[in-house]
Amino acid sequence: MNFTFADERPADADAIIFAVTKNGLDGLELNLEQAKTVKAGAQAARFEGKLGEVFEIFVNQGDAVLRIVLTGLGEGKASDAESAGGSAIAKILASGSKHAVVEASGLDHEHLAKFLFGAKLRSWRHDKYRTTMPDKQKVTLEQITVLDQQLGDAKVWQDLSAVADGVALTRELVAEPANAIYPESFVARCEELKDLGVEFTVLGWDEMEELGMGALLGVSQGSERPPRLLAMRWDGTNGAQKTPLALVGKGVTFDTGGISLKPGAGMEEMKWDMGGAGAVAGTMKALAGRKAKAHVVGVCGLVENMPDGKAQRPGDVVTSMNGQTIEVINTDAEGRLVLCDAMHWTQETFKPDVLIDLATLTGAMIIALGNEHAGCFSNDDELAEDLIDAGKDAGDPLWRLPVGPAYDKLINSPIADMKNVGPRGAGSITAAQFLKRFVQDGVKWAHLDIAGMVWADKPGPVWDKGATGYGVRLLNQYVADQLED
Repeated sequence: MNFTFADERPADADAIIFAVTKNGLDGLELNLEQAKTVKAGAQAARFEGKLGEVFEIFVNQGDAVLRIVLTGLGEGKASDAESAGGSAIAKILASGSKHAVVEASGLDHEHLAKFLFGAKLRSWRHDKYRTTMPDKQKVTLEQITVLDQQLGDAKVWQDLSAVADGVALTRELVAEPANAIYPESFVARCEELKDLGVEFTVLGWDEMEELGMGALLGVSQGSERPPRLLAMRWDGTNGAQKTPLALVGKGVTFDTGGISLKPGAGMEEMKWDMGGAGAVAGTMKALAGRKAKAHVVGVCGLVENMPDGKAQRPGDVVTSMNGQTIEVINTDAEGRLVLCDAMHWTQETFKPDVLIDLATLTGAMIIALGNEHAGCFSNDDELAEDLIDAGKDAGDPLWRLPVGPAYDKLINSPIADMKNVGPRGAGSITAAQFLKRFVQDGVKWAHLDIAGMVWADKPGPVWDKGATGYGVRLLNQYVADQLED
């Protein structure tokens, strides 16, 4: 979607969007020949400006016929403006209109930028493989002109636009099928970040084998697709922040379950089992795109889990990079095997004080929290609270769950240092306990189980069906709150 900023309404605009606060219709300045007709129609339709309400009408303006869209701002909070922008764009994205104007009257720069942020987020679609789509479903909207010339260069909009670009990258990586996004192509798709100043380090099989990453490589050994470990580093502090924040993402680009094969029904959804790595990549793009004054490294452990004759078996014992041995009870509990080596390598290489991992780790997380919150596990109360607060502010909600010794003993193995699954109960917690064993002393750590959040079966305020881009707004907000002045 192309966003432009102007002081006057372009002659070729065929739609106009007005934002209306709750019960604010009477005082709304429409600047239209048929303003009374618009307001009367909205009142007749019982439009009150509530959040999520959208009213549409067509009017004459000179020789043109314009589509007029009123979208409710609710109480007028910044977060409401974001949702309102999404609602307006959802209404006209495939409506036949090509050029929409956003009337900026009554909105300050912060609220208008949030409104446009929501519009940009909601305008993302993934239709590249649909060749027989009915015309009524095709995106027609090509351009949005905002009647505020100054906002185009304002930092508040530039920053939010960069975050939306990061969300779009995450959505693309998650939405693409596994024959398009696999470990090598995931890395290739992220290489555009180099142009933004992000430094890359990429490890292949041989390098990881030399480092002793037996857990990660054990997952990958059944696939024809070679694994990759991708590290992306952004330092917007010019060296002032010596120690980076570390983000580590699970990147299982397709998960069959391995020898512990998943049921066939719904297995196609496992293309998004790299949602944690996708969120890390999108966050790095967002931070670099807005030139965040922060030092952050994003690491993605990228593998494909397949049931080849070379695949690891239930009962195999692998040795992780830090020397701990793992009895692989279930090859479908593979994400924690990938993460444990990626986390250890990250700590050894970058020496972070804070490490946050993101993973579509357990189906048990969806059973516990549904699709409303991601799970947060942490060894530090302050870190957990900061992440939860950032999630509330950004619109990526988290809910904290416990870790502790009582759960830790559930993953003890009789033949190795640990096993990769515990009993049926507390499955998400024992997965977090597994990862906690790879957190070095003194490192503040949080594990975000985002299994229920990376994919949506129905549209939301700022996303369509499919990939949501969850995690980017959360991590960007955390960085802004904790690392930047």
